[in-house]
Amino acid sequence: MSMVIKNVGLETVCGITSKIPENLLPEVAFAGKSNVGKSSLINALMNRKSLARTSSQPGKTQTINYYNINNAIYFVDLPGYGYAKANVKVKEQWGRMVENYLHKSKQLKQVFHLIDIRHAPTENDCMMYDWILHNGYQPIIIATKLDKIKRSQIQKQQSLILSTLNAAEGTAIVPFSAETKQGREEIYGILDKILEENL
Repeated sequence: MSMVIKNVGLETVCGITSKIPENLLPEVAFAGKSNVGKSSLINALMNRKSLARTSSQPGKTQTINYYNINNAIYFVDLPGYGYAKANVKVKEQWGRMVENYLHKSKQLKQVFHLIDIRHAPTENDCMMYDWILHNGYQPIIIATKLDKIKRSQIQKQQSLILSTLNAAEGTAIVPFSAETKQGREEIYGILDKILEENL
């Protein structure tokens, strides 16, 4: 069985002061640096061109956005972190929002942590990874921008990501390209499993 996306809609947008909604459906969250290709991944998974707003200006997602998928599951788009031009106060607010969400969501089943496959994870990436673990979740790493490197480099870059994050043995990593959609079926497989477990 592979996920067939019939209907999607942006249902809830949470700002700094909003209360986290108490959803009844399972949630999967997407975390990543502000220019890692998070919106492109979410759009590719939803089979939509631009429902999740992609922007040439990184740091655009300053809210937590809940997308209802098939009335079966929520994709939760967390604010992109590590945007250099954001001031300290804004960065702190993003941090609090994300931590608040990870801490309080009762329906969060899986966190996808997006890392650019071309580079070693940044300090912010490592901090986010530790936060996710600290809140009791075992993140699945999505190594984005796969089409930007040679096939021969994939294995080496995946190892670099996992070792820099100090990831536990057996941590899942899925190389993904928004251009070619490589990796999408694998992510659908993970989502299917979550849905089956929550029937």
